[in-house]
Amino acid sequence: MNSIMKLCLCALAICVLSTGARATEALRDISVLYLRIATPERPVLSNLDPIPNDLGLAGAKLAVADNNTTGGFMGYKFSMDIVDLEEGDIVGARDVLQSSKAPFVILDMSAKEMLDLADGTGPRLFFNVRSYDDNLRNTDCRANLLHTLPSYAMRADAFMQFVLKKRWDKLALVTGHSEEDIKFADALRNSSRKFGMSFLNEEPWVLDGDLRRQAGAEVPLLTQKLGDHDVLFVADEHNDFARYLAYNTWLPRPILGGDGLRTTGWSRVNEQWGAAQLQSRFQDLAGRDMQDVDYAAWAALRAVDEAQLRTNFADIDGIRSYLLDGIELAGFKGRPLSFRDWNGQMRQPVGLTHASALVAMAPLEGFLHARNELDSLGADAPNSQCTAFGE
Repeated sequence: MNSIMKLCLCALAICVLSTGARATEALRDISVLYLRIATPERPVLSNLDPIPNDLGLAGAKLAVADNNTTGGFMGYKFSMDIVDLEEGDIVGARDVLQSSKAPFVILDMSAKEMLDLADGTGPRLFFNVRSYDDNLRNTDCRANLLHTLPSYAMRADAFMQFVLKKRWDKLALVTGHSEEDIKFADALRNSSRKFGMSFLNEEPWVLDGDLRRQAGAEVPLLTQKLGDHDVLFVADEHNDFARYLAYNTWLPRPILGGDGLRTTGWSRVNEQWGAAQLQSRFQDLAGRDMQDVDYAAWAALRAVDEAQLRTNFADIDGIRSYLLDGIELAGFKGRPLSFRDWNGQMRQPVGLTHASALVAMAPLEGFLHARNELDSLGADAPNSQCTAFGE
């Protein structure tokens, strides 16, 4: 055997041994806690839109798998503990946080429950993946709570940009009775004023009968009260009654909200900017379409992964600082995602979609901003009532 071949064999042996040694080394563990408190069951008029049992959780699982693909080469590993609690079990949630060492916590629960848990829990970073509530981003904000789900205000602003583009300036509104409906209706009113418009007429939803039989007779009478309008907004966050409005209204008008055109953080109809690839991987994992809460959980953990790599695994303060000041996350939505340093909200485009297609992605062309066009959606820094991030 000549000397060159011996040298090659020795080099190969060294590579094999070093690779094996790295494989047996303990990987750096990045712990995540997925904490979910069950939401109360609500009466519905239709069972056509069942809520998946793994809503949100499936997105987090996909993110962990994505992160660990990179981590396998870089010497770290994400591990996620999943805790499901009964409705209203705040005491149990506090006990879980007390015993958990995870520095990153996904909160899948109501806005009030998030606030109950965010205070006094040590050096942790929480991510809201369930609530659109504007108060969480304003007067009730917390410095350790970031939001990867768009707010009601962001979704409402996407709608208003769209109707301005269409020059539909006569707005009407039908509002449901749930807490979520009322908050979204408030966001729509605020947004209309922000963009120099207003709702000419509003009507509460008052029909409680079986609309599967009565919609053709009852809906025209209700919507006739709204008078002349260019577009009908519907504040029905659970798509409970709005599905019965289409083709039953007194005037033939486009419907925004409910079962009409929707504003979403994510939808199965997103196919551009590589989104089809993300949709396919999610479908393989969960056996269903990705929804906006799934995407919010996925984006939260992808952001943590990016921050870990960019900061060389900094402490929790370093991770938070990078997320608020430096991150530009690829999110399959046409623009890099980042976080607002005045309220912890993730900047992101908001899709306007219907059941079969993406109609537009807000912010729309022409809606400019001095710093970042994504900040034309939702509460901008000068209007923010959040003080925790200035401390």
